Amino acid sequence: MKRRLAAIMATDVVGYSRLIRTDEEGTLAALKALRADLIDPKIAEHRGRIVKLMGDGMLVEFASVVDAVQAAVQTQQAVSVHNADVPPDRRIELRIGINLGDVVIDGEDIQGDGVNVAARLEAMAEPGGICISGTVYEQVRDRMEVPFEDLGDQEIKNIDRPVRVWRWFAVDGAVPAGQVEMMESLPLSEKPSIAVLPFDNMSGDPEQEYFSDGITEDIITELSRFHSLFVIARNSSFTFKGEAVNVSEVGRKLGVQYVVEGSVRKAGNRVRITAQLVEAATGNHLWAERYDRDLDDIFAVQDEVVREIATAVPGQLEVAALSLVQRRSGQNITAYEYVLRGEHFRNHDWGSVESRQMFEAAIEADPQCAKAYAHLSNWHAYSILAHCAPADEARELTNSLAKKALNLEPNNPSTLAVVAEAYLMAGFLKPSRKCMEKAIKLNPNDYLVMIFAADVLAWLGDVDEALRCREWCLRHDPLSIDASTEIDLEVFYLAERYDDAINAITGWQNTSVHLLAEFAATYAQAGRTDQAVAMREQFESRAPDGYTIKDHVDGQLRMCALQKHRDLWLEGYRKAGFDV
Repeated sequence: MKRRLAAIMATDVVGYSRLIRTDEEGTLAALKALRADLIDPKIAEHRGRIVKLMGDGMLVEFASVVDAVQAAVQTQQAVSVHNADVPPDRRIELRIGINLGDVVIDGEDIQGDGVNVAARLEAMAEPGGICISGTVYEQVRDRMEVPFEDLGDQEIKNIDRPVRVWRWFAVDGAVPAGQVEMMESLPLSEKPSIAVLPFDNMSGDPEQEYFSDGITEDIITELSRFHSLFVIARNSSFTFKGEAVNVSEVGRKLGVQYVVEGSVRKAGNRVRITAQLVEAATGNHLWAERYDRDLDDIFAVQDEVVREIATAVPGQLEVAALSLVQRRSGQNITAYEYVLRGEHFRNHDWGSVESRQMFEAAIEADPQCAKAYAHLSNWHAYSILAHCAPADEARELTNSLAKKALNLEPNNPSTLAVVAEAYLMAGFLKPSRKCMEKAIKLNPNDYLVMIFAADVLAWLGDVDEALRCREWCLRHDPLSIDASTEIDLEVFYLAERYDDAINAITGWQNTSVHLLAEFAATYAQAGRTDQAVAMREQFESRAPDGYTIKDHVDGQLRMCALQKHRDLWLEGYRKAGFDV
């Protein structure tokens, strides 16, 4: 029996069965072309030998570990750039695993643990990503300037010892190299397009971050009211927070013509806001202004900033349309600050006690603060799914708070969207649909409205429209990685696109208990039994006392408008081994 040491690269195509089911001939032709034009040449360039093809997969042998990793990285980057011009549901994406180990020679074939580990590493990689073993990393760490993230020791099926795993992909929210190249080629919208970068907190007090972030978010929301503008969502804009940015680079990565920058300095009852509008391609300043005001005038300042930005975009907006932003005079500034603090806590943890306390404080400060009622309603609805409160009590609070919000602001799209999501989680399906349809009609250009619409419409049975909303969000939020992961999971699950659902959740860390059950069902429906069982066991070990899978299912099925969707979830849970 002959053996040799080799670097083994295993690859496969993400969601291959879905692609074949959608367009068999087109997928086979596209994969053949991709191999001929990109993949095989990269392997040959780095002296690799294709051992065998396995349907949508490939096993490649290299004499050099450095060659194997270089070939893998350059292949993923090239495929990513190629995919920039391909519709998302037609893209061919690869997973790659690389191991260094002994292989058994069997004619032209190779076998053994070294091959098995490479195959397991490939299965662990994210779409467009690479996983390598610790032995590979030790060989390349000082020879290549390629960033890898340490995933620690991992148990691998049929391998007696844990394997140290490193991955090349998004680390701590960074965009992978290949994805950056893709972002830089984003086409411009037909509409004037704008990104509002996070305003700098100039107060010298980190505790004031919530205030400068809140000002930025408000300006993004107000600009989105102009349907003639294309406005990048908060999540992508905030990837540049705290960085010294190049405006031209921001324009390329986000696919926008204009960038808004600014700063906020808050001291006592005074605030100074500076803002400027820059043309991304040239760096030319189109408009800049500084405002020194009392905090009581903060809403008027925001309206002025929005007005100036809108009118500085050449020839796009009629002056009459600017009346849209004139609406908040007399609102209580203390309540506003509490709402900003609540949103800040919520953005880090949707069910945080601190966020609830801030929304309650806002209502105490101003009983007419509709936004606080809407968010508090949403918090209580979420507590049902998270099993933080008795369901009947939480549903009653959700309903009463939602009604107060709608009575105070019946025509605010953001308020309607937040309430629609709250109604959905609490199982009030008809009011949820009514609120969401009204929110979309009032402002289909608001990211918050559209991301909630994707979730709400999917549960209400309109999966095709939910997918359309999700695609809209992807273009308006091109740099966000996991902001809508839970929504993506559920939309794809209800669309029976299980591989896409798994792609959405792969590597995601924010796994609350109720999501572990959904992960288990998703893996089970995709035929990944081992991962489904692992998720089920995590659910069972982490569930709070008295909380069972039946409690989770009761809350979830309450959200389903269609019997076929209820059956789909139950089928997934049963396949994962739950007793439902």
